[in-house]
Amino acid sequence: MEKSNKRSVAENRSSTTKAPRPKDASTIVIYRTIGDRTEILMGERSSRHSFMPNTYVFPGGRVDAGDARVPPAKDLRDDVMVRLCRGGCKPSRARALAIAAIRETFEETGLLIAASYDRPRKSKLDVWNQFGTATCGPDLSTLDYIARAVTPPMRKKRFNTRFFVLDGANIAGTLKGSGELLDMKWVTIEEALELDIPLITEYILTQVKEYLGALPAPNADRPVKLFKMVGGKRLFTTE
Repeated sequence: MEKSNKRSVAENRSSTTKAPRPKDASTIVIYRTIGDRTEILMGERSSRHSFMPNTYVFPGGRVDAGDARVPPAKDLRDDVMVRLCRGGCKPSRARALAIAAIRETFEETGLLIAASYDRPRKSKLDVWNQFGTATCGPDLSTLDYIARAVTPPMRKKRFNTRFFVLDGANIAGTLKGSGELLDMKWVTIEEALELDIPLITEYILTQVKEYLGALPAPNADRPVKLFKMVGGKRLFTTE
């Protein structure tokens, strides 16, 4: 799987160094189909990033404290909630993960994964007022959940990242880059594999290809792919 042009990790941290605890993060693989071409959205991380700079990734980022306080316009599907909680989080944290992914996508790309609220609301956080004034909020019902990856312990920055997928055929907003993600582009999976991408992104792309080939129906029992390191060795398994 690993290719010479893919970013891997240095696996030589001293065994006496305590690994930092991974922080919760989430990301969304947005796909669309035009004719016989299925594309996914990717962007290049700015060189200013200390974590995986100048690599192409999916929109997403770390969960902020405020994400848990944002009421979704529509909740997660029941099966998605079950699979997220199977990975070790409570329902409130599962919602925060999905909301963080939607917030980060909006901040990085300008795209809105939104639905109307049942009544007007106003947030104390500017990003949500910019997201849709008081009339709409994050639509969690559109997200499916396919994978989780934990950054290896030898990294100075570590994340426990959940990967969502979304059919972007009717997504709102105007695509634009940001200071965090540059060169936003729609590419096929084969084209994405030729970009400068981290190893984990390459792995997730194989899972997305499998998912798009099957487009599985909602199922709480569906396995979730998991990447982590155990005893210094990469482990690709399910949970």
